[in-house]
Amino acid sequence: QVQLMESGGGLVQAGGSLRLSCLATGSVSTINFMGWHRQAPGKERETIATMTYDDRKFVLTRFEDRFAISRDAAKNTLYLEMKNLKPEDTAMYYCAMRSTWGSPDFDYWGQGTQVTVVS
Repeated sequence: QVQLMESGGGLVQAGGSLRLSCLATGSVSTINFMGWHRQAPGKERETIATMTYDDRKFVLTRFEDRFAISRDAAKNTLYLEMKNLKPEDTAMYYCAMRSTWGSPDFDYWGQGTQVTVVS
């Protein structure tokens, strides 16, 4: 089992930046795929960025100019750097990780961290 805990969310003005962190504990050596997602009120959850165990990164095109995914393997921590934030970025942000090879689904989810962007 893997436990995930996000942090770093908060209230920020439009144009500002935040770095979200996701600490993984437990059987972290089994993780092969990681990702950040968000869900705004009344909207479906959407994927922002993903990363493989061998550091291949993918950021959805509409986020790639402002968001970046990275990790510190030594700290078992996944990051999402966000800049030039906009009010429409307001959402609950979740990290998720997968241990099951070949599965399209994430096995583990954090509780989320709220990001609120005000103009």
